[in-house]
Parts: sequence; C-alpha cells; structure tokens
Amino acid sequence: MWLSPISVWETLLLHRGGRIELDGEPHVWIESAFRAAPMKEAPITHAIAAESVRVDLPQRDPADRFLAAAMVLDLTLVTADERLIGHEGFRAIAN
Repeated sequence: MWLSPISVWETLLLHRGGRIELDGEPHVWIESAFRAAPMKEAPITHAIAAESVRVDLPQRDPADRFLAAAMVLDLTLVTADERLIGHEGFRAIAN
C-alpha cells in the first residue's frame, strides 16, 4: 500500500481547520498512523505534476488532481470521494 503526501497534507489542513480531530499532535499522529498501517510514501514526481494539469476531473480540487495524476505509477486510488470512483482515465475504488 502507498500513501500520498497530498493525503497527509489534506488531513492536516482539515485538522487545522477544525473539521476533523486527530489523536495527539499532528506529527505524532502521522508517525503512529504509519506504524499502525505501514505504507510506502508515494512520490510526487515531475511526471505526476505534468499529469495533474492534464487529468480530466469532475471537480477542481488541486489535491484530487495530484492524487489522480499519481496513477501514472500504475496504482489504484482508494477513496471515499464518489466523484472519483469509476472515473475514466485511472482506477479508483471505494474505501
């Protein structure tokens, strides 16, 4: 399993904005989450950056553009966002 730094970034922004709560300080939460569910860190490469402006999505969320563009790594996106599930151009399944 891979985890994008974009997903961590989005989680921290939601926490800072008071939309979600984390168990402990953010940096501690990140470390404990990776220990509980070891994952590889998905890279953000130049190819992903270039693909992020080409990918056709039903919404304008820049974070989603990077997550979808990461599919150049031939990964399957696991998401709760129904707008991304079943979208043509990359594989996405519900979490």
